[in-house]
Amino acid sequence: MAIHRDAWGIPHITATSVLAMAREQGRACVEDRAEQLRLDRLRGEGRTAELTGTAGLEWDCFARRALLDETGRRAYDGSAAETQAFLAAYADGVNDALPADHEPWHPWTPATVFLVHHILFGTFPSKLWRHHAGEALGEEGADLFRLEGPPNGSNAYAVGGGRTATGRPLIAGDPHRQFEDPNVYAQVRLECPEFDVAGFAFPGVPGIQHFGHAGGVAWAITNATADYQDVFRETAETLAGARRRTETIEVRGGEPVAIEVVVTDRGPVVFHLADGGWSLRTPSLVLGALGLDALLPLLRARTADDVDRALDHWVEPVNNVVIADAAGTVRRRVAGRVPRRRDGIRRTPGHAGDGHGWAGWVDELPRTEASPDGYVVTANDRATPAYDAIGLDFAPPHRARRITELLEAQPRLDVSAAGAVLADVRQTGGEALLARIAALDGLVGRDREVADRLAAWDREMTVDSEEAALFVRLRDHLVQGICAAGVLRALRAPSPYGDLLAPWFSLEARVAASIDTLLAHGRPWGLPLEPLLRDAVSAAGRAHEERWGDVHRYQALSQHGVGTAPALPLPGDTHCVLATGWFPGLDVSVRGPVARYVWCLADREASRWAVPLGASGDPGSPHHHDQQQTWALGGTLPLAGG
Repeated sequence: MAIHRDAWGIPHITATSVLAMAREQGRACVEDRAEQLRLDRLRGEGRTAELTGTAGLEWDCFARRALLDETGRRAYDGSAAETQAFLAAYADGVNDALPADHEPWHPWTPATVFLVHHILFGTFPSKLWRHHAGEALGEEGADLFRLEGPPNGSNAYAVGGGRTATGRPLIAGDPHRQFEDPNVYAQVRLECPEFDVAGFAFPGVPGIQHFGHAGGVAWAITNATADYQDVFRETAETLAGARRRTETIEVRGGEPVAIEVVVTDRGPVVFHLADGGWSLRTPSLVLGALGLDALLPLLRARTADDVDRALDHWVEPVNNVVIADAAGTVRRRVAGRVPRRRDGIRRTPGHAGDGHGWAGWVDELPRTEASPDGYVVTANDRATPAYDAIGLDFAPPHRARRITELLEAQPRLDVSAAGAVLADVRQTGGEALLARIAALDGLVGRDREVADRLAAWDREMTVDSEEAALFVRLRDHLVQGICAAGVLRALRAPSPYGDLLAPWFSLEARVAASIDTLLAHGRPWGLPLEPLLRDAVSAAGRAHEERWGDVHRYQALSQHGVGTAPALPLPGDTHCVLATGWFPGLDVSVRGPVARYVWCLADREASRWAVPLGASGDPGSPHHHDQQQTWALGGTLPLAGG
C-alpha cells in the first residue's frame, strides 16, 4: 500500500484490495483536509457551534431538525454489506490519521458528509421563496421571477469518436458551486487489483462519485435541476400527532441551547413558526437511502452500461450524467429518484392537511443516446421535452447552445480544443438587454457613447475588456433601479429563514436572473422600464472606467479567514460557458467552476484536470493554491502529473 503524490500534491493511492485502498484514501484525505473533515463532520451532526460559537447555531438547528446525521446512518444501515465495509474502511483510515484533538468518525459519517453537501441542492428553498414572493405580489407577479435562481451553473458534454482527433470519445465539463477554501472537490487516483480510477471526490466520502475516468469508461454530472423536494405548511392541528424530542446544542463560549426536533408523517419540521412551521420531504428521508450502493460499481465499471447499472442505485441529488466508453458509446441520462405527486406542490409549498401526495417515483427519466458522429450536452437546461416530467424550471439555454455551437465548429475535437470550450467567455445572455439599449432613441453625449460602445462590443468577457465592465455596470444599475421600486418593498427585507436561505431570498439576485423575462414583459409589476434603462445608461457612463478583471475577482468562503488565496481576476460571467458568477453590487465572484476536466477515452494519461486553489487545505502548504493561476485562466493540468 502506498500514497504517491504527483508534482501538484495530488494523491495516487495504490493498495492490494478494495478495503485497503479505501482505508488509504481516508488517510490521504486527512493529510490534505483534516480541518475540512472536522468541520463537515460537525456540520452533519449539527455541532458546528462547538467549534465556531454562536455563528454555527443557525446551521446546527437546521441540521438537527432536518435529521442529517440520522438519515446518513439510515442510508449506511440500509446499504449492501460490501458498501458498509467500504465506508467503514474509509472511516478507519480517517481515524488512523486524525489529530489527537479530533473525534473519531463513525462508519456512517461519510454518508452524512455527502448529505451535507447536497441538502440545499434541491428545490425546497426556491419553493419557500416562491411562497414569499406570491404573498407580496400575487401569483402572476411571482411568475415574473425565475424559480431556480441565478442561471450560472455546471457544464458537461460527451463527443462521439467520429468527431474527435483520436476516433475515441471525449468527455469534458466543469461543475459550478460556491467557491470554498478548501475546495469542495479533491483530485485523486485510486488503484487496486479490481480497478484504476482517477477523478474528483468529496473530501470525507470514499471512491469517486461524480466525475471519474476508469480507463475504458468515463462519466460526469451536472445538476438536473429536478424537483424532488417538497415543503408543507404545518399548523398546530397538523402537528398534533407529530413525534417530538428535545436536543441540546453545545456552544463554544456560550450557554447550551435546547431545541425541539419535530417529525411529521410528511417529514421533519425544518423551520419553526409561531403557529406551526415548514416540514421537508425528500427521497433520502423517505427511503433512508442516498444511493451509496452505486459507489463500488462505479469504480468497477468497464463500459457505459456498467456505469448505467451502477447509477440505477442513485437517489439524490438528481443528476444529469454523461457517459462514454472506449467502444464508442456516448449517452446522457438522469439518475436519481423524482417523486410522482400532484402538480400543485411542484412549484409552491403544500398544505400539510392535504397530505404529502407522493405516489411512487417517476419511472421514465430522460435519456439520450448519441451516434458515433454526435454528442450530448448538459448545462442544467431543459435538454428535451422529457425533462418536463422531472421539473418545471431549468437554467436558460444560453450555455448549452453556445457549447453546441462550439462543438459544431470542431469536426475533429482534441483534448486541447475540448478544454477551450469550457474556457469560452462569450456573453450569451445579454442580447435582450443590449437590444433594448440599442433601441433607445434621443441619446446624446456620454449616453450615446455608452450605447455605441456596447453596440460595437465583441461580447467577450475577458479580464482586460473595458466594454465588458461597462455592460455589467449598466446591468447592475438596471437591477438596482428595479429593486428600488415601491411595489417590491416587501421583498427587500432579509430572508425570513435567516442567513441559511439568504441567497435564495436575495431580491437583487432574483431580478438579475429574470432580466430577460422582465424586458419581454415590458411593464413588470406595472413598472415602466424605459426610464430605468435610460438611468442605467447614464449611471454606467458616469462611473470610473475600469476593466472587467478589476471588479470580477475570485473570493472563496474560507475556513481560514479572508485572504488565504490570491484574489485573481476572473474572465467569464453568469451567462458564459465559463460561468464565473456575477452578483449585483459585488466586485468579486463567489461562484463558478470548482473543478475542470477533459477525459480522453483513447488515452487516459492524455486527460487533463484542474481545481481552484490546489490539493491541500493547509494555507501553508505549497499545494494550497498552486493550481489557481492555471484554473483562473480557464486552463487544465495533465492528469499524468509526474
